[in-house]
Amino acid sequence: MSEHIKTKLLVVGGGPGGYVAAVRAGQLGIETTLVEADRLGGTCLIRGCIPSKAIIHAAGQFEAMMHATQKPRIGISLGAPPQLDFAQTVRWKDGVVDKLNAGVGTLLKHAKVRVVNGWAKFTDGKTCTVTTKDGETTITAEHVILANGSAPVELPFLPFGGSVISSNEALSLDTVPKKLVVVGAGYIGLELGIAFRKLGADVTVVEALDRILPLYDAPLVEPVRKWLERNGVTVHLNAKAKALESGALVVEAKDGTIKLPADKILVTVGRKPRTEGWGLENMAIDVDGRFIKVDDQCRTSMKNVWAVGDLVGEPMLEHKAAAQGEMVAEIIAGHTRRFDPASIPAVCFTEPEIASAGLLPTDVHGDDVLVSMFPFSANGRALAMEAGEDGGFVRIVARKSDHRVLGIQAVGAHVSELSNEFSHALEMGALLEDIGGTIHVHPTLGEALREAALRALHK
Repeated sequence: MSEHIKTKLLVVGGGPGGYVAAVRAGQLGIETTLVEADRLGGTCLIRGCIPSKAIIHAAGQFEAMMHATQKPRIGISLGAPPQLDFAQTVRWKDGVVDKLNAGVGTLLKHAKVRVVNGWAKFTDGKTCTVTTKDGETTITAEHVILANGSAPVELPFLPFGGSVISSNEALSLDTVPKKLVVVGAGYIGLELGIAFRKLGADVTVVEALDRILPLYDAPLVEPVRKWLERNGVTVHLNAKAKALESGALVVEAKDGTIKLPADKILVTVGRKPRTEGWGLENMAIDVDGRFIKVDDQCRTSMKNVWAVGDLVGEPMLEHKAAAQGEMVAEIIAGHTRRFDPASIPAVCFTEPEIASAGLLPTDVHGDDVLVSMFPFSANGRALAMEAGEDGGFVRIVARKSDHRVLGIQAVGAHVSELSNEFSHALEMGALLEDIGGTIHVHPTLGEALREAALRALHK
Protein backbone atom coordinates (compact mmCIF):
# COMPACT_ATOMS: atom_id res chain seq x y z
CA MET A 1 0.00 0.00 0.00
CA SER A 2 1.54 3.31 -1.08
CA GLU A 3 0.94 6.74 0.42
CA HIS A 4 2.01 10.27 -0.50
CA ILE A 5 2.52 12.89 2.20
CA LYS A 6 3.07 16.59 1.59
CA THR A 7 4.39 18.48 4.56
CA LYS A 8 5.91 21.85 5.43
CA LEU A 9 8.84 20.27 7.29
CA LEU A 10 10.36 16.81 7.00
CA VAL A 11 12.75 15.72 9.75
CA VAL A 12 14.83 12.62 9.10
CA GLY A 13 16.04 11.01 12.31
CA GLY A 14 14.35 10.70 15.69
CA GLY A 15 17.42 11.32 17.82
CA PRO A 16 18.02 14.46 19.89
CA GLY A 17 18.70 16.66 16.88
CA GLY A 18 15.64 15.42 15.02
CA TYR A 19 12.98 15.00 17.67
CA VAL A 20 13.85 18.29 19.40
CA ALA A 21 13.60 20.06 16.03
CA ALA A 22 10.29 18.37 15.29
CA VAL A 23 8.79 19.15 18.71
CA ARG A 24 9.83 22.79 18.53
CA ALA A 25 8.53 23.11 14.98
CA GLY A 26 5.21 21.63 16.01
CA GLN A 27 5.00 24.04 18.95
CA LEU A 28 5.53 26.89 16.49
CA GLY A 29 2.66 25.73 14.30
CA ILE A 30 4.74 24.21 11.50
CA GLU A 31 3.24 21.13 9.87
CA THR A 32 5.93 18.54 10.60
CA THR A 33 6.60 14.92 9.66
CA LEU A 34 9.40 12.94 11.30
CA VAL A 35 10.85 9.72 9.89
CA GLU A 36 12.71 7.24 12.10
CA ALA A 37 13.71 3.70 11.18
CA ASP A 38 14.53 2.64 14.74
CA ARG A 39 13.11 3.67 18.10
CA LEU A 40 12.54 7.31 18.95
CA GLY A 41 15.33 8.88 20.97
CA GLY A 42 18.32 8.07 18.81
CA THR A 43 21.69 6.68 19.77
CA CYS A 44 22.01 8.71 22.95
CA LEU A 45 18.77 7.54 24.50
CA ILE A 46 18.52 4.01 23.10
CA ARG A 47 22.10 2.73 23.02
CA GLY A 48 24.43 5.49 24.21
CA CYS A 49 24.32 8.16 26.89
CA ILE A 50 21.36 6.98 28.94
CA PRO A 51 21.91 3.19 28.97
CA SER A 52 25.65 3.59 29.55
CA LYS A 53 25.07 5.87 32.53
CA ALA A 54 22.58 3.37 33.93
CA ILE A 55 25.17 0.58 33.68
CA ILE A 56 27.84 2.89 35.16
CA HIS A 57 25.52 3.63 38.11
CA ALA A 58 24.83 -0.07 38.69
CA ALA A 59 28.55 -0.82 38.50
CA GLY A 60 29.28 1.82 41.13
CA GLN A 61 26.66 0.35 43.46
CA PHE A 62 28.08 -3.15 43.03
CA GLU A 63 31.65 -1.97 43.60
CA ALA A 64 30.70 -0.17 46.82
CA MET A 65 29.06 -3.32 48.16
CA MET A 66 32.07 -5.44 47.21
CA HIS A 67 34.36 -3.07 49.08
CA ALA A 68 32.14 -3.32 52.15
CA THR A 69 32.59 -7.11 52.21
CA GLN A 70 36.38 -6.81 52.09
CA LYS A 71 36.83 -4.39 54.99
CA PRO A 72 34.63 -2.01 57.00
CA ARG A 73 34.21 1.36 55.33
CA ILE A 74 32.96 4.40 57.25
CA GLY A 75 31.47 1.97 59.74
CA ILE A 76 29.66 -0.10 57.10
CA SER A 77 30.43 -3.73 56.38
CA LEU A 78 28.70 -6.65 54.68
CA GLY A 79 28.98 -10.24 55.81
CA ALA A 80 28.80 -11.73 52.32
CA PRO A 81 29.65 -10.55 48.81
CA PRO A 82 26.77 -9.15 46.72
CA GLN A 83 25.37 -11.29 43.92
CA LEU A 84 25.14 -9.87 40.42
CA ASP A 85 22.47 -10.90 37.94
CA PHE A 86 23.70 -8.83 35.02
CA ALA A 87 20.79 -9.86 32.81
CA GLN A 88 18.47 -8.32 35.41
CA THR A 89 20.66 -5.19 35.49
CA VAL A 90 20.30 -4.91 31.72
CA ARG A 91 16.53 -5.35 32.01
CA TRP A 92 16.44 -2.51 34.55
CA LYS A 93 18.50 -0.38 32.13
CA ASP A 94 16.06 -1.24 29.35
CA GLY A 95 13.20 -0.08 31.57
CA VAL A 96 14.82 3.32 31.96
CA VAL A 97 15.27 3.54 28.19
CA ASP A 98 11.68 2.45 27.53
CA LYS A 99 10.33 5.16 29.84
CA LEU A 100 12.29 7.89 28.10
CA ASN A 101 11.47 6.50 24.65
CA ALA A 102 7.77 6.69 25.49
CA GLY A 103 8.30 10.25 26.72
CA VAL A 104 9.72 11.31 23.36
CA GLY A 105 6.70 9.83 21.63
CA THR A 106 4.39 11.76 23.93
CA LEU A 107 6.22 15.03 23.25
CA LEU A 108 5.89 14.52 19.50
CA LYS A 109 2.22 13.65 19.82
CA HIS A 110 1.47 16.74 21.90
CA ALA A 111 3.30 18.86 19.29
CA LYS A 112 1.11 17.28 16.57
CA VAL A 113 4.13 15.84 14.75
CA ARG A 114 3.35 13.01 12.34
CA VAL A 115 5.77 10.10 12.87
CA VAL A 116 6.52 7.66 10.06
CA ASN A 117 8.40 4.53 11.07
CA GLY A 118 10.76 3.31 8.39
CA TRP A 119 13.96 3.96 6.46
CA ALA A 120 13.97 7.13 4.34
CA LYS A 121 15.81 7.31 1.03
CA PHE A 122 15.95 10.56 -0.91
CA THR A 123 15.36 10.71 -4.65
CA ASP A 124 15.99 14.47 -4.70
CA GLY A 125 16.53 17.23 -2.17
CA LYS A 126 12.92 17.51 -1.04
CA THR A 127 11.47 14.06 -1.69
CA CYS A 128 12.10 10.76 0.00
CA THR A 129 10.58 7.31 -0.07
CA VAL A 130 10.10 5.54 3.24
CA THR A 131 9.92 1.78 3.42
CA THR A 132 7.46 0.98 6.21
CA LYS A 133 5.88 -2.26 7.39
CA ASP A 134 2.75 -1.32 5.43
CA GLY A 135 4.51 -0.48 2.17
CA GLU A 136 6.17 2.57 0.67
CA THR A 137 5.36 6.14 1.63
CA THR A 138 6.56 9.08 -0.45
CA ILE A 139 7.10 12.33 1.42
CA THR A 140 7.55 15.74 -0.22
CA ALA A 141 8.49 18.73 1.91
CA GLU A 142 9.22 22.42 1.64
CA HIS A 143 11.96 22.19 4.27
CA VAL A 144 14.11 19.17 5.21
CA ILE A 145 16.18 18.72 8.37
CA LEU A 146 18.73 15.92 8.14
CA ALA A 147 19.44 14.46 11.59
CA ASN A 148 20.63 11.00 10.63
CA GLY A 149 23.15 10.68 13.46
CA SER A 150 26.25 8.52 13.56
CA ALA A 151 27.43 4.92 13.94
CA PRO A 152 30.40 3.21 15.62
CA VAL A 153 33.55 2.98 13.51
CA GLU A 154 34.39 -0.58 12.56
CA LEU A 155 37.99 -1.68 12.08
CA PRO A 156 38.40 -3.58 8.77
CA PHE A 157 40.43 -6.33 10.43
CA LEU A 158 38.05 -6.54 13.43
CA PRO A 159 34.53 -6.50 11.96
CA PHE A 160 31.70 -6.41 14.47
CA GLY A 161 30.25 -9.81 15.21
CA GLY A 162 30.83 -12.68 17.60
CA SER A 163 33.29 -11.68 20.29
CA VAL A 164 34.01 -8.30 18.63
CA ILE A 165 31.43 -5.78 19.81
CA SER A 166 30.69 -2.07 19.69
CA SER A 167 29.31 0.01 22.54
CA ASN A 168 25.83 -0.93 21.26
CA GLU A 169 26.29 -4.62 22.08
CA ALA A 170 28.29 -3.96 25.25
CA LEU A 171 25.23 -2.37 26.84
CA SER A 172 23.05 -5.41 26.16
CA LEU A 173 25.24 -8.34 27.21
CA ASP A 174 23.64 -11.11 29.28
CA THR A 175 26.71 -11.65 31.42
CA VAL A 176 29.81 -9.72 32.41
CA PRO A 177 32.75 -11.01 30.35
CA LYS A 178 35.56 -12.54 32.38
CA LYS A 179 38.19 -11.00 30.11
CA LEU A 180 37.38 -7.76 28.27
CA VAL A 181 39.79 -6.02 25.91
CA VAL A 182 38.90 -2.44 25.02
CA VAL A 183 40.38 -1.05 21.80
CA GLY A 184 40.51 2.73 22.12
CA ALA A 185 41.10 4.78 25.27
CA GLY A 186 38.75 7.63 24.47
CA TYR A 187 35.80 8.50 26.65
CA ILE A 188 33.49 5.73 25.40
CA GLY A 189 36.08 3.00 25.85
CA LEU A 190 37.15 4.11 29.30
CA GLU A 191 33.62 4.77 30.57
CA LEU A 192 32.57 1.23 29.67
CA GLY A 193 35.89 -0.37 30.53
CA ILE A 194 35.81 1.12 34.03
CA ALA A 195 32.19 0.07 34.52
CA PHE A 196 32.94 -3.53 33.56
CA ARG A 197 36.00 -3.55 35.82
CA LYS A 198 33.79 -2.51 38.73
CA LEU A 199 31.44 -5.36 37.79
CA GLY A 200 34.29 -7.85 38.07
CA ALA A 201 35.70 -8.15 34.55
CA ASP A 202 39.43 -8.42 33.91
CA VAL A 203 39.90 -5.36 31.67
CA THR A 204 42.77 -4.49 29.33
CA VAL A 205 42.86 -1.29 27.26
CA VAL A 206 44.74 -0.92 23.97
CA GLU A 207 45.41 2.62 22.70
CA ALA A 208 47.35 3.59 19.57
CA LEU A 209 48.34 7.01 20.96
CA ASP A 210 50.77 7.68 23.79
CA ARG A 211 48.10 8.59 26.38
CA ILE A 212 44.54 7.95 27.40
CA LEU A 213 41.73 10.47 26.87
CA PRO A 214 43.72 12.52 24.33
CA LEU A 215 41.12 15.32 24.18
CA TYR A 216 42.07 16.40 27.72
CA ASP A 217 45.34 17.66 29.17
CA ALA A 218 47.53 15.61 31.51
CA PRO A 219 46.40 17.07 34.89
CA LEU A 220 42.74 16.28 34.12
CA VAL A 221 43.56 12.74 33.02
CA GLU A 222 45.96 11.86 35.85
CA PRO A 223 43.30 10.92 38.47
CA VAL A 224 41.68 8.59 35.93
CA ARG A 225 45.03 7.02 35.07
CA LYS A 226 45.71 6.42 38.76
CA TRP A 227 42.30 4.77 39.21
CA LEU A 228 43.02 2.39 36.35
CA GLU A 229 46.38 1.54 37.86
CA ARG A 230 45.01 1.00 41.38
CA ASN A 231 42.22 -1.19 40.13
CA GLY A 232 44.26 -3.52 37.99
CA VAL A 233 43.29 -2.27 34.54
CA THR A 234 46.20 -2.94 32.19
CA VAL A 235 46.74 -0.15 29.65
CA HIS A 236 48.89 -0.64 26.55
CA LEU A 237 49.81 2.73 24.99
CA ASN A 238 51.45 3.19 21.59
CA ALA A 239 49.87 -0.16 20.77
CA LYS A 240 47.87 -1.12 17.69
CA ALA A 241 45.33 -3.91 17.42
CA LYS A 242 46.12 -6.06 14.39
CA ALA A 243 43.95 -9.15 14.23
CA LEU A 244 41.88 -11.71 16.10
CA GLU A 245 43.47 -15.13 16.35
CA SER A 246 42.05 -18.09 18.28
CA GLY A 247 40.12 -15.97 20.77
CA ALA A 248 42.98 -13.54 21.40
CA LEU A 249 43.60 -10.02 20.12
CA VAL A 250 46.97 -9.65 18.42
CA VAL A 251 48.53 -6.30 19.34
CA GLU A 252 51.65 -4.62 18.05
CA ALA A 253 53.07 -2.95 21.16
CA LYS A 254 56.25 -1.02 22.00
CA ASP A 255 58.03 -4.17 23.11
CA GLY A 256 56.84 -6.41 20.31
CA THR A 257 53.76 -8.39 19.42
CA ILE A 258 51.52 -9.58 22.24
CA LYS A 259 48.35 -11.67 22.36
CA LEU A 260 45.53 -10.69 24.69
CA PRO A 261 42.99 -13.45 25.39
CA ALA A 262 39.47 -12.05 25.46
CA ASP A 263 35.90 -13.20 25.87
CA LYS A 264 34.81 -9.90 24.35
CA ILE A 265 36.71 -7.25 22.39
CA LEU A 266 35.06 -3.85 22.68
CA VAL A 267 36.07 -1.59 19.77
CA THR A 268 35.65 2.10 20.59
CA VAL A 269 37.81 3.94 18.08
CA GLY A 270 35.28 6.65 17.30
CA ARG A 271 32.01 7.27 15.52
CA LYS A 272 31.27 8.25 11.93
CA PRO A 273 28.39 10.35 10.56
CA ARG A 274 25.68 8.24 8.97
CA THR A 275 25.96 9.60 5.42
CA GLU A 276 25.40 6.38 3.49
CA GLY A 277 22.31 4.44 2.54
CA TRP A 278 19.74 7.25 2.48
CA GLY A 279 20.39 8.99 -0.82
CA LEU A 280 22.81 11.80 0.01
CA GLU A 281 24.29 11.28 -3.45
CA ASN A 282 20.95 12.36 -4.94
CA MET A 283 21.02 15.70 -3.18
CA ALA A 284 23.03 18.77 -4.22
CA ILE A 285 24.74 19.08 -0.84
CA ASP A 286 28.37 20.01 -0.22
CA VAL A 287 30.43 17.99 2.22
CA ASP A 288 33.40 18.89 4.39
CA GLY A 289 35.51 15.76 4.70
CA ARG A 290 33.26 13.07 6.13
CA PHE A 291 30.67 15.59 7.39
CA ILE A 292 27.90 17.57 5.70
CA LYS A 293 28.95 21.20 5.31
CA VAL A 294 26.71 23.78 6.99
CA ASP A 295 26.87 27.44 7.96
CA ASP A 296 26.20 28.96 11.39
CA GLN A 297 22.46 28.42 10.88
CA CYS A 298 22.93 24.75 9.90
CA ARG A 299 21.96 25.50 6.29
CA THR A 300 23.42 23.14 3.71
CA SER A 301 24.35 24.23 0.18
CA MET A 302 20.82 23.31 -0.96
CA LYS A 303 18.04 25.81 -0.27
CA ASN A 304 15.77 24.87 2.64
CA VAL A 305 17.75 21.71 3.42
CA TRP A 306 19.34 21.76 6.86
CA ALA A 307 21.59 19.35 8.75
CA VAL A 308 22.25 19.05 12.47
CA GLY A 309 24.05 16.97 15.07
CA ASP A 310 26.59 14.27 14.31
CA LEU A 311 26.18 14.77 10.56
CA VAL A 312 27.80 18.20 10.67
CA GLY A 313 30.95 17.68 12.73
CA GLU A 314 32.49 17.40 16.14
CA PRO A 315 31.70 17.34 18.94
CA MET A 316 29.24 14.49 18.51
CA LEU A 317 27.20 15.29 21.59
CA GLU A 318 23.48 15.11 22.35
CA HIS A 319 23.21 18.63 23.70
CA LYS A 320 24.86 20.12 20.61
CA ALA A 321 22.46 18.28 18.32
CA ALA A 322 19.43 19.31 20.37
CA ALA A 323 20.49 22.97 20.40
CA GLN A 324 20.98 22.96 16.63
CA GLY A 325 17.66 21.23 16.02
CA GLU A 326 15.75 23.73 18.14
CA MET A 327 17.52 26.61 16.40
CA VAL A 328 16.68 25.39 12.89
CA ALA A 329 13.00 24.94 13.77
CA GLU A 330 12.87 28.53 14.99
CA ILE A 331 14.64 29.85 11.86
CA ILE A 332 12.10 28.05 9.67
CA ALA A 333 9.38 29.73 11.75
CA GLY A 334 10.90 33.12 10.96
CA HIS A 335 13.04 33.77 14.02
CA THR A 336 16.54 35.21 13.77
CA ARG A 337 18.97 32.65 15.17
CA ARG A 338 22.49 31.36 14.63
CA PHE A 339 24.59 28.68 16.26
CA ASP A 340 27.43 30.44 18.04
CA PRO A 341 27.72 29.08 21.59
CA ALA A 342 30.49 30.34 23.85
CA SER A 343 31.24 26.71 24.58
CA ILE A 344 29.89 23.22 24.09
CA PRO A 345 30.59 21.56 27.44
CA ALA A 346 31.58 17.91 27.61
CA VAL A 347 31.65 15.32 30.37
CA CYS A 348 33.60 12.08 30.58
CA PHE A 349 31.84 9.68 32.98
CA THR A 350 34.99 7.86 34.02
CA GLU A 351 36.24 7.24 37.55
CA PRO A 352 36.55 9.99 38.54
CA GLU A 353 34.46 12.10 36.17
CA ILE A 354 35.88 14.89 33.99
CA ALA A 355 33.91 18.00 33.02
CA SER A 356 35.15 20.68 30.65
CA ALA A 357 33.82 23.86 29.07
CA GLY A 358 35.76 26.33 26.97
CA LEU A 359 39.52 26.46 26.57
CA LEU A 360 42.08 24.22 28.26
CA PRO A 361 45.34 25.82 29.44
CA THR A 362 47.06 24.12 26.50
CA ASP A 363 44.73 25.96 24.10
CA VAL A 364 45.91 29.40 25.24
CA HIS A 365 49.20 30.82 23.98
CA GLY A 366 51.19 33.77 25.25
CA ASP A 367 51.52 35.38 28.67
CA ASP A 368 48.04 36.89 28.97
CA VAL A 369 46.59 33.95 30.86
CA LEU A 370 45.76 33.00 34.44
CA VAL A 371 45.29 29.37 35.46
CA SER A 372 43.94 28.68 38.92
CA MET A 373 43.07 25.37 40.57
CA PHE A 374 41.32 24.44 43.81
CA PRO A 375 41.56 20.83 45.08
CA PHE A 376 38.60 18.81 46.31
CA SER A 377 40.84 17.66 49.16
CA ALA A 378 40.07 21.08 50.69
CA ASN A 379 36.34 20.97 49.95
CA GLY A 380 34.04 19.97 52.81
CA ARG A 381 31.36 18.35 50.67
CA ALA A 382 33.92 16.23 48.80
CA LEU A 383 35.50 15.02 52.04
CA ALA A 384 32.10 14.26 53.55
CA MET A 385 31.27 11.87 50.71
CA GLU A 386 34.72 10.24 50.39
CA ALA A 387 35.54 12.17 47.23
CA GLY A 388 38.40 14.35 48.41
CA GLU A 389 41.35 12.01 48.10
CA ASP A 390 41.31 11.03 44.42
CA GLY A 391 43.33 13.99 43.14
CA GLY A 392 40.29 15.89 41.92
CA PHE A 393 40.10 19.65 41.44
CA VAL A 394 38.33 22.55 39.75
CA ARG A 395 40.36 24.76 37.42
CA ILE A 396 39.70 28.12 35.81
CA VAL A 397 41.47 29.53 32.74
CA ALA A 398 41.13 33.31 32.35
CA ARG A 399 42.75 36.25 30.59
CA LYS A 400 45.14 38.09 32.87
CA SER A 401 44.46 41.48 31.28
CA ASP A 402 40.69 41.69 31.84
CA HIS A 403 39.90 38.59 33.96
CA ARG A 404 37.54 37.20 31.32
CA VAL A 405 36.93 33.49 31.96
CA LEU A 406 38.01 31.41 28.95
CA GLY A 407 37.55 27.88 30.24
CA ILE A 408 36.59 25.86 33.30
CA GLN A 409 37.42 22.22 33.97
CA ALA A 410 37.06 19.75 36.82
CA VAL A 411 37.95 16.17 37.63
CA GLY A 412 36.39 14.37 40.57
CA ALA A 413 33.31 12.59 41.84
CA HIS A 414 30.01 13.94 40.46
CA VAL A 415 31.65 16.90 38.67
CA SER A 416 29.32 16.26 35.74
CA GLU A 417 26.73 18.17 37.79
CA LEU A 418 29.00 21.24 37.74
CA SER A 419 29.29 21.33 33.95
CA ASN A 420 26.17 23.44 33.46
CA GLU A 421 27.46 26.15 35.79
CA PHE A 422 30.74 26.11 33.88
CA SER A 423 28.95 26.54 30.55
CA HIS A 424 26.60 29.19 31.92
CA ALA A 425 29.50 31.29 33.21
CA LEU A 426 31.16 31.22 29.78
CA GLU A 427 27.94 31.98 27.92
CA MET A 428 27.30 35.01 30.13
CA GLY A 429 30.86 36.27 29.58
CA ALA A 430 31.73 35.97 33.26
CA LEU A 431 34.77 37.61 34.81
CA LEU A 432 36.69 36.10 37.71
CA GLU A 433 35.06 38.76 39.87
CA ASP A 434 31.58 37.53 38.85
CA ILE A 435 32.29 33.99 39.98
CA GLY A 436 34.23 35.06 43.06
CA GLY A 437 31.46 37.46 44.03
CA THR A 438 28.66 34.90 43.65
CA ILE A 439 27.57 33.28 46.90
CA HIS A 440 27.82 29.51 46.52
CA VAL A 441 25.88 27.13 48.78
CA HIS A 442 27.83 25.42 51.56
CA PRO A 443 28.62 22.56 51.63
CA THR A 444 28.70 21.79 47.91
CA LEU A 445 31.27 20.80 45.32
CA GLY A 446 30.46 24.03 43.49
CA GLU A 447 32.24 26.03 46.18
CA ALA A 448 35.50 24.85 44.64
CA LEU A 449 34.73 26.93 41.54
CA ARG A 450 34.42 30.10 43.59
CA GLU A 451 37.61 29.26 45.48
CA ALA A 452 39.48 28.74 42.22
CA ALA A 453 38.30 32.16 41.03
CA LEU A 454 39.37 33.81 44.26
CA ARG A 455 42.79 32.19 44.04
CA ALA A 456 43.17 33.58 40.50
CA LEU A 457 42.25 37.07 41.70
CA HIS A 458 44.83 36.92 44.48
CA LYS A 459 47.68 35.87 42.19
